[in-house]
Amino acid sequence: MTQRITVHGTVGEGYEAVREEFAAFVAEERDDYEGQLCAYVDGRRVVDLWAGDGADGDSLYGVFSSTKGAAHLVVALLVQEGTLELDRKVTYYWPEFGAEGKGGLTLRDLLAHRAGLVGTDTGFSAAELADDRVMAERLADQRPFWRPGTAFGYHALVIGALTGEVVRRATGRTIQELHEERVRAPYGLDFHLGLPASREPRFRTVQPMLPTPAQQAVLDTLPSGPHTLASIAFNGHAPEPADLGSLPNQRCVRAKGPASYGGVASARGLAGLYAAMISEVDGKAPLLKEDTLAEFGRLHSVGYDLVTRTHKSFGLGFQATADIWHPFLGAGAIGHSGAAGSQAFADPRSGLAYGYTRRRFAYPGGAAPENDRFAAAVHRAALAR
Repeated sequence: MTQRITVHGTVGEGYEAVREEFAAFVAEERDDYEGQLCAYVDGRRVVDLWAGDGADGDSLYGVFSSTKGAAHLVVALLVQEGTLELDRKVTYYWPEFGAEGKGGLTLRDLLAHRAGLVGTDTGFSAAELADDRVMAERLADQRPFWRPGTAFGYHALVIGALTGEVVRRATGRTIQELHEERVRAPYGLDFHLGLPASREPRFRTVQPMLPTPAQQAVLDTLPSGPHTLASIAFNGHAPEPADLGSLPNQRCVRAKGPASYGGVASARGLAGLYAAMISEVDGKAPLLKEDTLAEFGRLHSVGYDLVTRTHKSFGLGFQATADIWHPFLGAGAIGHSGAAGSQAFADPRSGLAYGYTRRRFAYPGGAAPENDRFAAAVHRAALAR
């Protein structure tokens, strides 16, 4: 007999429909479902829900590419302060990057996934994937896979290593260090780029699983083959390719927090980061000024993605959330999803900041389908407040 999963947590007045939507989804799921949903509106937490055996609101999950949002918030702060300039060439900060015809690329185009540098010819070892500086050193010598700046493709596993090296050269500090000092610690966020050993007991291992027949049918439509751009971008051509779905289960990945995919967070941490980005939280001014937020959320790369061979939209380091995931959101919504199903974004026009995590991998990857239901319910309530 299947045991009904209990939904825990609270919602604010006017957000009861969000709890109902979350509970309805949980009731439809398998009995091993585990996930969290959190949302802020105008800097105030209005949704804080979770479900699953052994989980609670403080549980931590591997959030894969949702990590990119935390990493590129750091870049946005440095641009806002004038430490980095978007239209400077990358070589101004990192001279070695200019090898193999990459010397003309700007930081703006790098952030917009236009570098043509989605991987290396021979791939990365598992140890290299966990180390942003090692990946950056190898990528500096790599010939780009298209003429830099002329097209775009998702730099899935390397974008954080590339932008992180620019940050390190400009400041002497890593993205991970700056995230801890300027974002995570001041706001008490459970969103770690480098999980301390003391918090390890709260981590819930990712549960990769075999896709259903319907999910497999979707996977079969995706680009495949050992020498495709997709294979290179996701390191499938390496001599001993890592199981990407299990990367956060490796302690070395959690400890180093590679800026493309290695973050560990709760839904509270995901939503809290975006709330701090756009709203006053606990008396602290928003981290980003309106002009900076608009610049990083503005569409920079839109259309055919050479890696995924699908329609994609990117701002600067962030996904254009309203275009590719949730069209009901306002223009300029900014965020990033993660392969296991996590989703995190800010919608400045409604004041909404959203975070969702789940333990079991959602196929085919990226924001899990249930995010459409949850995000729409929160957005409706926010507009009606």
